[in-house]
Amino acid sequence: MKALVAFILLVQLPIHRAAPAAPPPPLGCDDPEIEAAAEFAVIYINGHSHHGYRFALNRIEQVRVLFQGPNNEILFLELDLLETTCHILNPTPLVNCSVRTFAEHAVEGDCDVKLQKVNGQFSVLASKCHSHADSAEDIREVCPNCPLLANLNDTDVLAAVSSALNDYNSKNPDVYLMLLEIGRAVKQYHPVQMVSVEFAVAATNCTSQQAKDNLAACQLLPEDQSNFGFCTAKMVTEPSQDLIAECQLYGHQPGVTYPHPGQDTSAGLVPSAGQGFTNHNLKISHNNPVASESSSSEFPSLLSAKSVAKRAAAEVAQHDKVPHPVGFVPPPPLCPGKIRHFKI
Repeated sequence: MKALVAFILLVQLPIHRAAPAAPPPPLGCDDPEIEAAAEFAVIYINGHSHHGYRFALNRIEQVRVLFQGPNNEILFLELDLLETTCHILNPTPLVNCSVRTFAEHAVEGDCDVKLQKVNGQFSVLASKCHSHADSAEDIREVCPNCPLLANLNDTDVLAAVSSALNDYNSKNPDVYLMLLEIGRAVKQYHPVQMVSVEFAVAATNCTSQQAKDNLAACQLLPEDQSNFGFCTAKMVTEPSQDLIAECQLYGHQPGVTYPHPGQDTSAGLVPSAGQGFTNHNLKISHNNPVASESSSSEFPSLLSAKSVAKRAAAEVAQHDKVPHPVGFVPPPPLCPGKIRHFKI
């Protein structure tokens, strides 16, 4: 009997169900987790770039996070990058690479990146990037006499590269350097007429004399001995002629390769990747083989995140119309994030 009474009382007790877990708060562009994801993405982007210069993070424009389960997230990031002075072959850590200033005719990169974070580890599933130089009009507004980017196949640019490379090889006869690509060129007209160029080079199996005797026989060193480098040069043509050229070889870097060597170093011609534009486009489109869907189907979701952000901003604006206590400070918007260098 006592057991029956106890059972009845037990049945009558209120049943407490576990409340569903509250969704995690939205992550903003300056959240430490998002910044870590962005830094990881920038390393990936630079590692998959085949021409030009490495880029540094300038701003996280948008973010969207999809929670897949415990310790499993998909992140969509829209990133604003800026070109640095370090060529992709330069082994200098990115943190030590200077971002080109606005007056140096800055180049901006725009990237959409899809990442996955599992148990605290990031992996990039897909990425799409492109870059463009700031407009000459914007430069002229703040710096009328600043030099502007020139086409990489401009006649004066090619002459400056050829003269600089020949000058260096003649003064350093032990190793003949071959042109890989022209990375950057600017032309200045006041107070002197001058062309400044930057270009990537590689050591060959020839000395300067051997190259002079038979240039066609000179080849880049094999991959296990490769030695890449970088040159800068300034060639003044008016009011008098002058040439200053410097080259640095980085030494052998295991695993570092360059896909498209120059074709005619004797004439200073650039490879096809450098024809007809002022900067190497950070044109990247990658899909990780483990990704289940292509980037083309995924990144429109990131665009929808923009509309979500706009809607959230509108809601904040509406919320601001509600009376608040004296001293109330509205929370900062979640996105876009802080500018690390400058805005183009």
